[in-house]
Parts: sequence; structure tokens; C-alpha cells
Amino acid sequence: MAGPRKLIIVANRGPMSYARDASGTRVVKRGGGGLVTALRGLVSQHDVTWIGSAISDEDHVVASENNGLAVAERWRDGSPYRLRLVAHDVKAYDAYYNVVANPTLWFIHHYLWGLAYVPSLDQSFHDAWRDGYARVNESFAEAAADELQREPGATVFFHDYHLYLAPRLVRERCPDAALAHFIHIPWPEADYWTVLPRELRRAVFDGILANDVVGLHTNRWRHNFLRSCADVLGAEVDESESTVVHRGHRTLVTARPISIDPREFDALSEDDAVLEQERLLAADRPELLVLRVDRTDLSKNILRGFTAFGLLLDLHPELRGRVGMLALLDPSRQDVPEYAEYLAAINTEAREINARFRTGNWLPIDLQVADNFARSVAAYKQYDALLVNAAFDGLNLVSKEAPLVNTRDGAVLLSENAGSYEELREWVECVSPFDLYGQAEALYRALTMPLEERRRRSEAIKTHVRENDLSAWVAALLEDFDRAAAGAGA
Repeated sequence: MAGPRKLIIVANRGPMSYARDASGTRVVKRGGGGLVTALRGLVSQHDVTWIGSAISDEDHVVASENNGLAVAERWRDGSPYRLRLVAHDVKAYDAYYNVVANPTLWFIHHYLWGLAYVPSLDQSFHDAWRDGYARVNESFAEAAADELQREPGATVFFHDYHLYLAPRLVRERCPDAALAHFIHIPWPEADYWTVLPRELRRAVFDGILANDVVGLHTNRWRHNFLRSCADVLGAEVDESESTVVHRGHRTLVTARPISIDPREFDALSEDDAVLEQERLLAADRPELLVLRVDRTDLSKNILRGFTAFGLLLDLHPELRGRVGMLALLDPSRQDVPEYAEYLAAINTEAREINARFRTGNWLPIDLQVADNFARSVAAYKQYDALLVNAAFDGLNLVSKEAPLVNTRDGAVLLSENAGSYEELREWVECVSPFDLYGQAEALYRALTMPLEERRRRSEAIKTHVRENDLSAWVAALLEDFDRAAAGAGA
């Protein structure tokens, strides 16, 4: 594999944003989230230009000052890169993000629509697609094509569901460009794509298949994608080679499960803020601690997890007073009505379970809704059972982060619909996310599992995560770029 290469990363959000402090001085806010963390290895090892949306008011000022062109920036470790902020029309961005991408496409990918009632895609949705999603994708494509004029040999690396139309638009402008796309969420079966009108779902697939490489986290999502290409577009699919030919162009489709940087979590586990949070947690923890750490996203299946925990207390009354659930939830997309309603339902369910079972100082469910990563890492170290019961999840990094730093040989309960289940299935308690009784019994098995078996499983997960870390994921992606280049054309 060649050494450092030129990469143009295109994602809805950049790795940082700009703001003004109380004195009016411009300050940089470093971005968080899994995507920024995952791509750190690319920035530190390669010549990267990152194209993202101008989100804050100060982002728009910076974009205007630089006539929309890229500015020189540095990563947290000092690595240089270029940042190009695309200033979208405010109404167009709102339609793109809050009508089409979230929730419509996100709901399709995670099977979240209750199809008996929703969605009902009226004219306003079609307007949002044309004037929002398509328009913003056009702006991203223009920026990417402009950067390719500066660096014709660069690989353009798109990310996620916000940018399904952009690759085709770049391909039309730059026919010989090297294009790749990683999709960080599940890929649903073909029938579920009929939620979108025919011309729109065909546009999604046509856009993605302008790429030379499409990456997903698991073979399950890869198989769904391949079958969907045939069913939605009538594309020529070769399952054995994992390729799709559409409009005379071959696309390589790969499964590359993302991972974490073990060194980062080794350091975090001994960080002063984490140790202080762990001291507070240990002083007040129940005998047996069930942990869940999630965003308040409908796909995370928090509500059923709470209900299953209540059922555990019904079925096994001997655990009352001994076991408690700590739920550390990060509020997500509260401007979307479905998400605000879901958080309200989560709070209601926790209150009802606590009202039914609480005695003395014992609190069955300790629900904390806040963004407190230090407390999450401290709780990772202390759990006896980790509950990850997502309805559908592209991968789920919690299922890798938490076992890596856990100090109690904690058991992991993992949804069969989480992408990480494909990797970790030998060492976890499998749960069906919709089976409340099954989840309750899996919790009981996890909490009563012999120590030797818990330790065997825990050590196996830790070894797997260390051997298949974030740097290995980055290396695999770059190998995919090279494989596609070697087999370019139909």
C-alpha cells in the first residue's frame, strides 16, 4: 500500500466549528461524535481537506471571509489539514436536515416507521427533497469538484446518509475521480425502500453507485445493499465479487466494522475526571449494576430496555434491593417531535418502575439525561451487566468501548440487530430487541453467570477490540480504495 495520500473528506459536519467568547474573540470548538473520532487516523497520516457544513453563525462568517474556500487548521494532536465550510441557504439546510435526512432517511435505515400510519409524504416533502436535500447535495458536490480541480489525484471520501446524491454530481463533473462512500448506519432490505417514492429511491441508489467503493459495517448490511441495488435499480450484482455495475461503472461493496482507539480509552480510564466520577459512582452503587449508555434515539430501544428491567424485578423478586440500572442518556435531536416524545416516554417509564419497586434507599432505575462522557467512562469500568438492546444499529461503539475498560468482568447483553453482534456474538448474551421476556431472562443469566465464564468472555472481547482497533479499520478502508483502483471500469 502506498504512503500518505491526498483525501477529500465530505461529511455533513466538520471536525470543528467556530464561535465567539464573552470578549468577542473567535474561538474554535472541537467537534465530538463517532465520525470525527473515527477519521482522526486519516487526518494524522494523510493530506486531508475536510468539507463540512457551516453550522454556527461564526462558521458562516469564516466561510464568507474566505470566499467559501478552505482554511488551514490543525487537529487536536497538531496534525495539519484544510477545512472548507459550505454555507448553505438556511431554509434549504433545514429541509435537507430536519425533513429529509432526519427523520425520513434515518427512519428508513433503522426500520422506525410504523407504516400503518406514517409516513405520509405530501407535496411539502417533495419540495423539501428538491429545494433542500438535492440543493444541499449540489452545494457539497460543487465544493468537492472544486477541490478536485486543485488536487486531481485526490480520493473523495463521502460519509453517511446526508450525501447520497453528491457522488453522482461529482462524477458528472469529474468523470475520472476516485470516489468512496462509507455508510455508518444499517442498510435495510429492499422492500423498506418503497417508503420513498420510486424516483427518489432510485436517485439514492444512483447517487451512491457513482462511487468506486461503498463501505458498510457488517456483511449483513452489505448483503442488504447488494440485493437492494438489484431490486431498486435493476443493477448488475455479483455477490461473489461483492460488486455492482450500474451505468457502466463498477462499485466495490465492502464490510468494514469500525472500531475504537484502545490507547485513548486506556488513558481515559485513568483520567482525573473519570476517577472522580468513578469514586462517586462506587460510593453509591448497588450490589449489582446494570448499565446502559445511549443517545435518546428511537433506534436505541431504551423504552423496551426499561420495561424488560421492570419485568426482571417481577420475575426474580430476590433481586429487588440488590440490582439497579444506571441509564446515562445523551439527549438527541430534541427539535424533532418524535425524539422529544420518546424522551418524555422514557422519563415516564422510569418513574413508573421506580414507583412500583422502590424501597428505602434502593432506586431501581437511576436515569440521568446529560452529556457527561467522564461519567460514562467511569460507569463502563463499574458495570456487572451492560445492556445494548438497540432496535437496529449500524455498529454500536458502546459495545466495544465499555468492555475494554471494565474492571469487574462484566457481562454484555447485545442486540442481534446491532452491527457489532456480527463480531462479538461468541462472547455476549444475545437479545432480541423486541422480546421483553427474553431480555429480562438474559439480564438474569448475565447477573448470575459464574465468574469464570464472565471473565472468559470479557477477556475475549478485550483481545478482539485491541487486535481490531481503529487503525486497522483505517488501513482496511485504504486497501479498499486501492482494490477498486486496480479493478476500475466495467
